[in-house]
Amino acid sequence: MTGDRKPETMEGAGKVGPADTTAQILELHCKLVEEGCIECGLCQKDCLFLQRYGSPKQIAGQPMATAGDLRFSFECSLCGLCIAVCPKKVDPAAMFAAMRVAGQELGAGEFRQHAGLLRYESMGASPWFSWYGLPEGCDTVFFPGCAMAGSRAARVSQTYHHLRAMIPTLGLVLDCCAKPSHDLGRRARFHRMFRALRNGLEARGVRTILVACPSCYRVWSDYGGSIAVRSVYEILAEAPPVHRVKAITPVTVHDPCPTRNDTTIHGAVRSLLAAMGLPVEEMKHHGRKTLCCGEGGAACHLVPAMAGNWTALRADEAAGRRIITYCAGCTNFLGRLAQANHILDLYFAPEQTLAGRVRVTRSPLTWLARLLLQRTAKDLVRPAVIASRDREGKVLFRQG
Repeated sequence: MTGDRKPETMEGAGKVGPADTTAQILELHCKLVEEGCIECGLCQKDCLFLQRYGSPKQIAGQPMATAGDLRFSFECSLCGLCIAVCPKKVDPAAMFAAMRVAGQELGAGEFRQHAGLLRYESMGASPWFSWYGLPEGCDTVFFPGCAMAGSRAARVSQTYHHLRAMIPTLGLVLDCCAKPSHDLGRRARFHRMFRALRNGLEARGVRTILVACPSCYRVWSDYGGSIAVRSVYEILAEAPPVHRVKAITPVTVHDPCPTRNDTTIHGAVRSLLAAMGLPVEEMKHHGRKTLCCGEGGAACHLVPAMAGNWTALRADEAAGRRIITYCAGCTNFLGRLAQANHILDLYFAPEQTLAGRVRVTRSPLTWLARLLLQRTAKDLVRPAVIASRDREGKVLFRQG
C-alpha cells in the first residue's frame, strides 16, 4: 500500500484499494467491527463517547444511510484507546473516521464549531505562514509543526540549531501537514495539501523528515511515501543532554495519542529525561494505553464536556506529579488541570521550566511569532533554495 492509499484513519484496520468508494470503505470497517467485537466492555470503561452511544458492535450494526446517521462520529476523539485495549484488536476508531469521510460527502460534516480549526490549518499552509529553506546538499529537514512554531518559536530555533550541529545540511520547513482536514474527513483537501508538501520535498531530494509534533509524525508515517520520518526526540536522545538538573521529585510522562504505538519514541523521551537527571514514575495509562488529553479528533469543539473528561482522567492519574509531554497541544490542554510542560522547554530551559517561569506565546500573538520565526529562519538556515505555498496550496521553489 502506498503512502497515498491508507484506510480512512491513521491506524485503520482493513485494506482499502484505490477504486473503493467511500460507501464501500465504511461498509468494510463496519463489517470488521460488527464481526470482531465481542462486547467485552473494555473499550467503554474509560470512554464517555462509547458509554453514550453503545458498544462498537451495536454502533456498527446500525443503519448509516443518511447524513443524520453519521454526525455523532464527530464526537469521537479518534484516540485509538479502543483498539489498544481490545482483546480481538478490533478498530472502532477506523470505523468512526470512515463515518466522518462519508458524513462529509453527505453534508453531515459541516459544523460552525470547526471554523476556527480549519482557518488555522488554511493559514498555516498559506503564502504568509509557509516557508521552506533547504541548504545545498540537503536531504533531511526539520518539520516542527504549526503549534510549536506559534507557541514556542524560540524552541524551534534552538532545536534546529542543536540538530544542525549533528546534521550540517539540515533544512527547515514551516508548513501545515493538514491533519485537521484528515481527521475531519475532508479527504480530498487533505490529500491535495499533503501531496503538494511531500512531492515538493521529494523532488528536491529530501529523504528524511524530523518532526517535533506527534500529529505530524503520524501523518508523515502513514502518508510520507519514500520520505522516512523520525522524531527529534530520538535524535536528541542519541547525544548527551544540554543540561542536567538536580531533581528529587519524580515526574510522569504523557504519551500523545498519535504516537500510541511508537515505542521507540516512548523510550527516547524517557531516556532524555533520565539523562537529564529526572526520575520518571509512570501513570496507569501510558505508552500504548495512553489516554487522550482532550483535544483529539477535534471532539473538544463539539462536546467540550466529554472531551474534558479525558483531561480530568489524565490529571487524576498524574496525582499531583508534574506531567512532561512532547506535544504542544497536549501541554496546553493538560495544563488546564495539572502542571504540564513540553519536553523541549525542559530540555533547553530546565531551571525556568521547573520553576514555572517559561513563557509560552498565546493566540493571537502566535501568528506574529510565526512571522518573526520566518525572518529568523532565513539567517539561521542560510538556504540555497526557498519555497512557500501559493494561494492554491502549491509549493513553489526558487533560489534562496
